[in-house]
Amino acid sequence: MNNRIVMKVISISNEIILAAADKEILGKNLREGNLHLEVKEDFYGSGAVSKTLFLETMSICTIANLVGNYTVKTAIEAKFIEPDNVIEIENIKHCQYAKMIRP
Repeated sequence: MNNRIVMKVISISNEIILAAADKEILGKNLREGNLHLEVKEDFYGSGAVSKTLFLETMSICTIANLVGNYTVKTAIEAKFIEPDNVIEIENIKHCQYAKMIRP
């Protein structure tokens, strides 16, 4: 199985927060201009998961922080993320996702 994504899920109040990253960039410190992103294990997790589990979690999360070319590409292909909403830091894709829910 091709488990290239690490992820961590946190539930706070009514929010389900997903942090996910490409496994191979875990521990990297990305800098470009005034942009800075640390891909920390304590935030993104360390357990590698399948693409299927990642997408299932995307479907239930209310907020997501995604980093890595494979992780972001997977979210784009599944129509969770619009390509125009993606930035790059040192040629690594990064995006955030928020789902608006009516009470």
